Amino acid sequence: MAGGLANLTGFSTRIPTHLTMYPSDKFPEEWPVKAYDNPEFLHSPEARTIRVNCELLEPMYRFRKYNIKNTIVFFGSARTKEPEAAKQALAQLKAELDVKEPLTDEESKLLKRATIDVKQSVFYADCRELAHRMARWAENLGDDYDMHICSGGGPGIMEAANHGAHDAGAESVGLNISLPFEQHSNPYISPELNLEFHYFFVRKYWFLYLAKALVAFPGGFGTMDELFEMLTLIQTGKAGKDLPIVLYGKDYWNRLFDFEALAEWGYISEEDLERFVILDTVDATEDYLKNAINLESLVKNS
Repeated sequence: MAGGLANLTGFSTRIPTHLTMYPSDKFPEEWPVKAYDNPEFLHSPEARTIRVNCELLEPMYRFRKYNIKNTIVFFGSARTKEPEAAKQALAQLKAELDVKEPLTDEESKLLKRATIDVKQSVFYADCRELAHRMARWAENLGDDYDMHICSGGGPGIMEAANHGAHDAGAESVGLNISLPFEQHSNPYISPELNLEFHYFFVRKYWFLYLAKALVAFPGGFGTMDELFEMLTLIQTGKAGKDLPIVLYGKDYWNRLFDFEALAEWGYISEEDLERFVILDTVDATEDYLKNAINLESLVKNS
């Protein structure tokens, strides 16, 4: 019977090894405790669905509390440096290497990387300025609407977006993710809107759910993952809405992808090429977003 039940439910009736000593033999003074107060259970594989639900419900609770209904989302690399910091790092490295000749392969790589960091830091400056302008624009929409800048909460382009909103005196959202490297909350997120996620897929849900526009700056695997999932959900109708999408930096995006080839080969339709635009300046992106964001689609303040 037990074997038949296991076959029907898909669950084994054998007690998993990690549960044979559960609960811990180091009992607290007050035992037993309620399940929702038992950290050993809450951090166990069996409670994973509870933790996922927490990452869905706690942000919802917080967004409702602080009246966050509409966002402009910024994606981009965590490695993009602030311009002055990039210039200082390059100058310091050059000073350290100036007395060394010839350079080792590793030193040459460091110098090349620092030089590229300075070149790419323009994206930090542009993102900061664009977020500043859009935050100011959002504040002038009137009492019926709210619109907030939202980023992935970390350094680089994410920091630049929150930095720009901070410059405008506006609140902004940071959807941070716990990672073993790179990711940490930047100091420009509004503290009450600084969220920390463990699950990537729940974090991406919150990126899209409130979004009324998306701006993707140059980035790596994480940026590609976020961008193409958003495009897929919109293309397939799963998002339940269309929204303006800007890929910022023509040289980067055109070198990285031949989007027209995807349509030419029939893997996307010609209409899919209209789901985003590739722009190269803050002025052009600001004008596009202001004209493309559908104010009728915004959730109004009650």
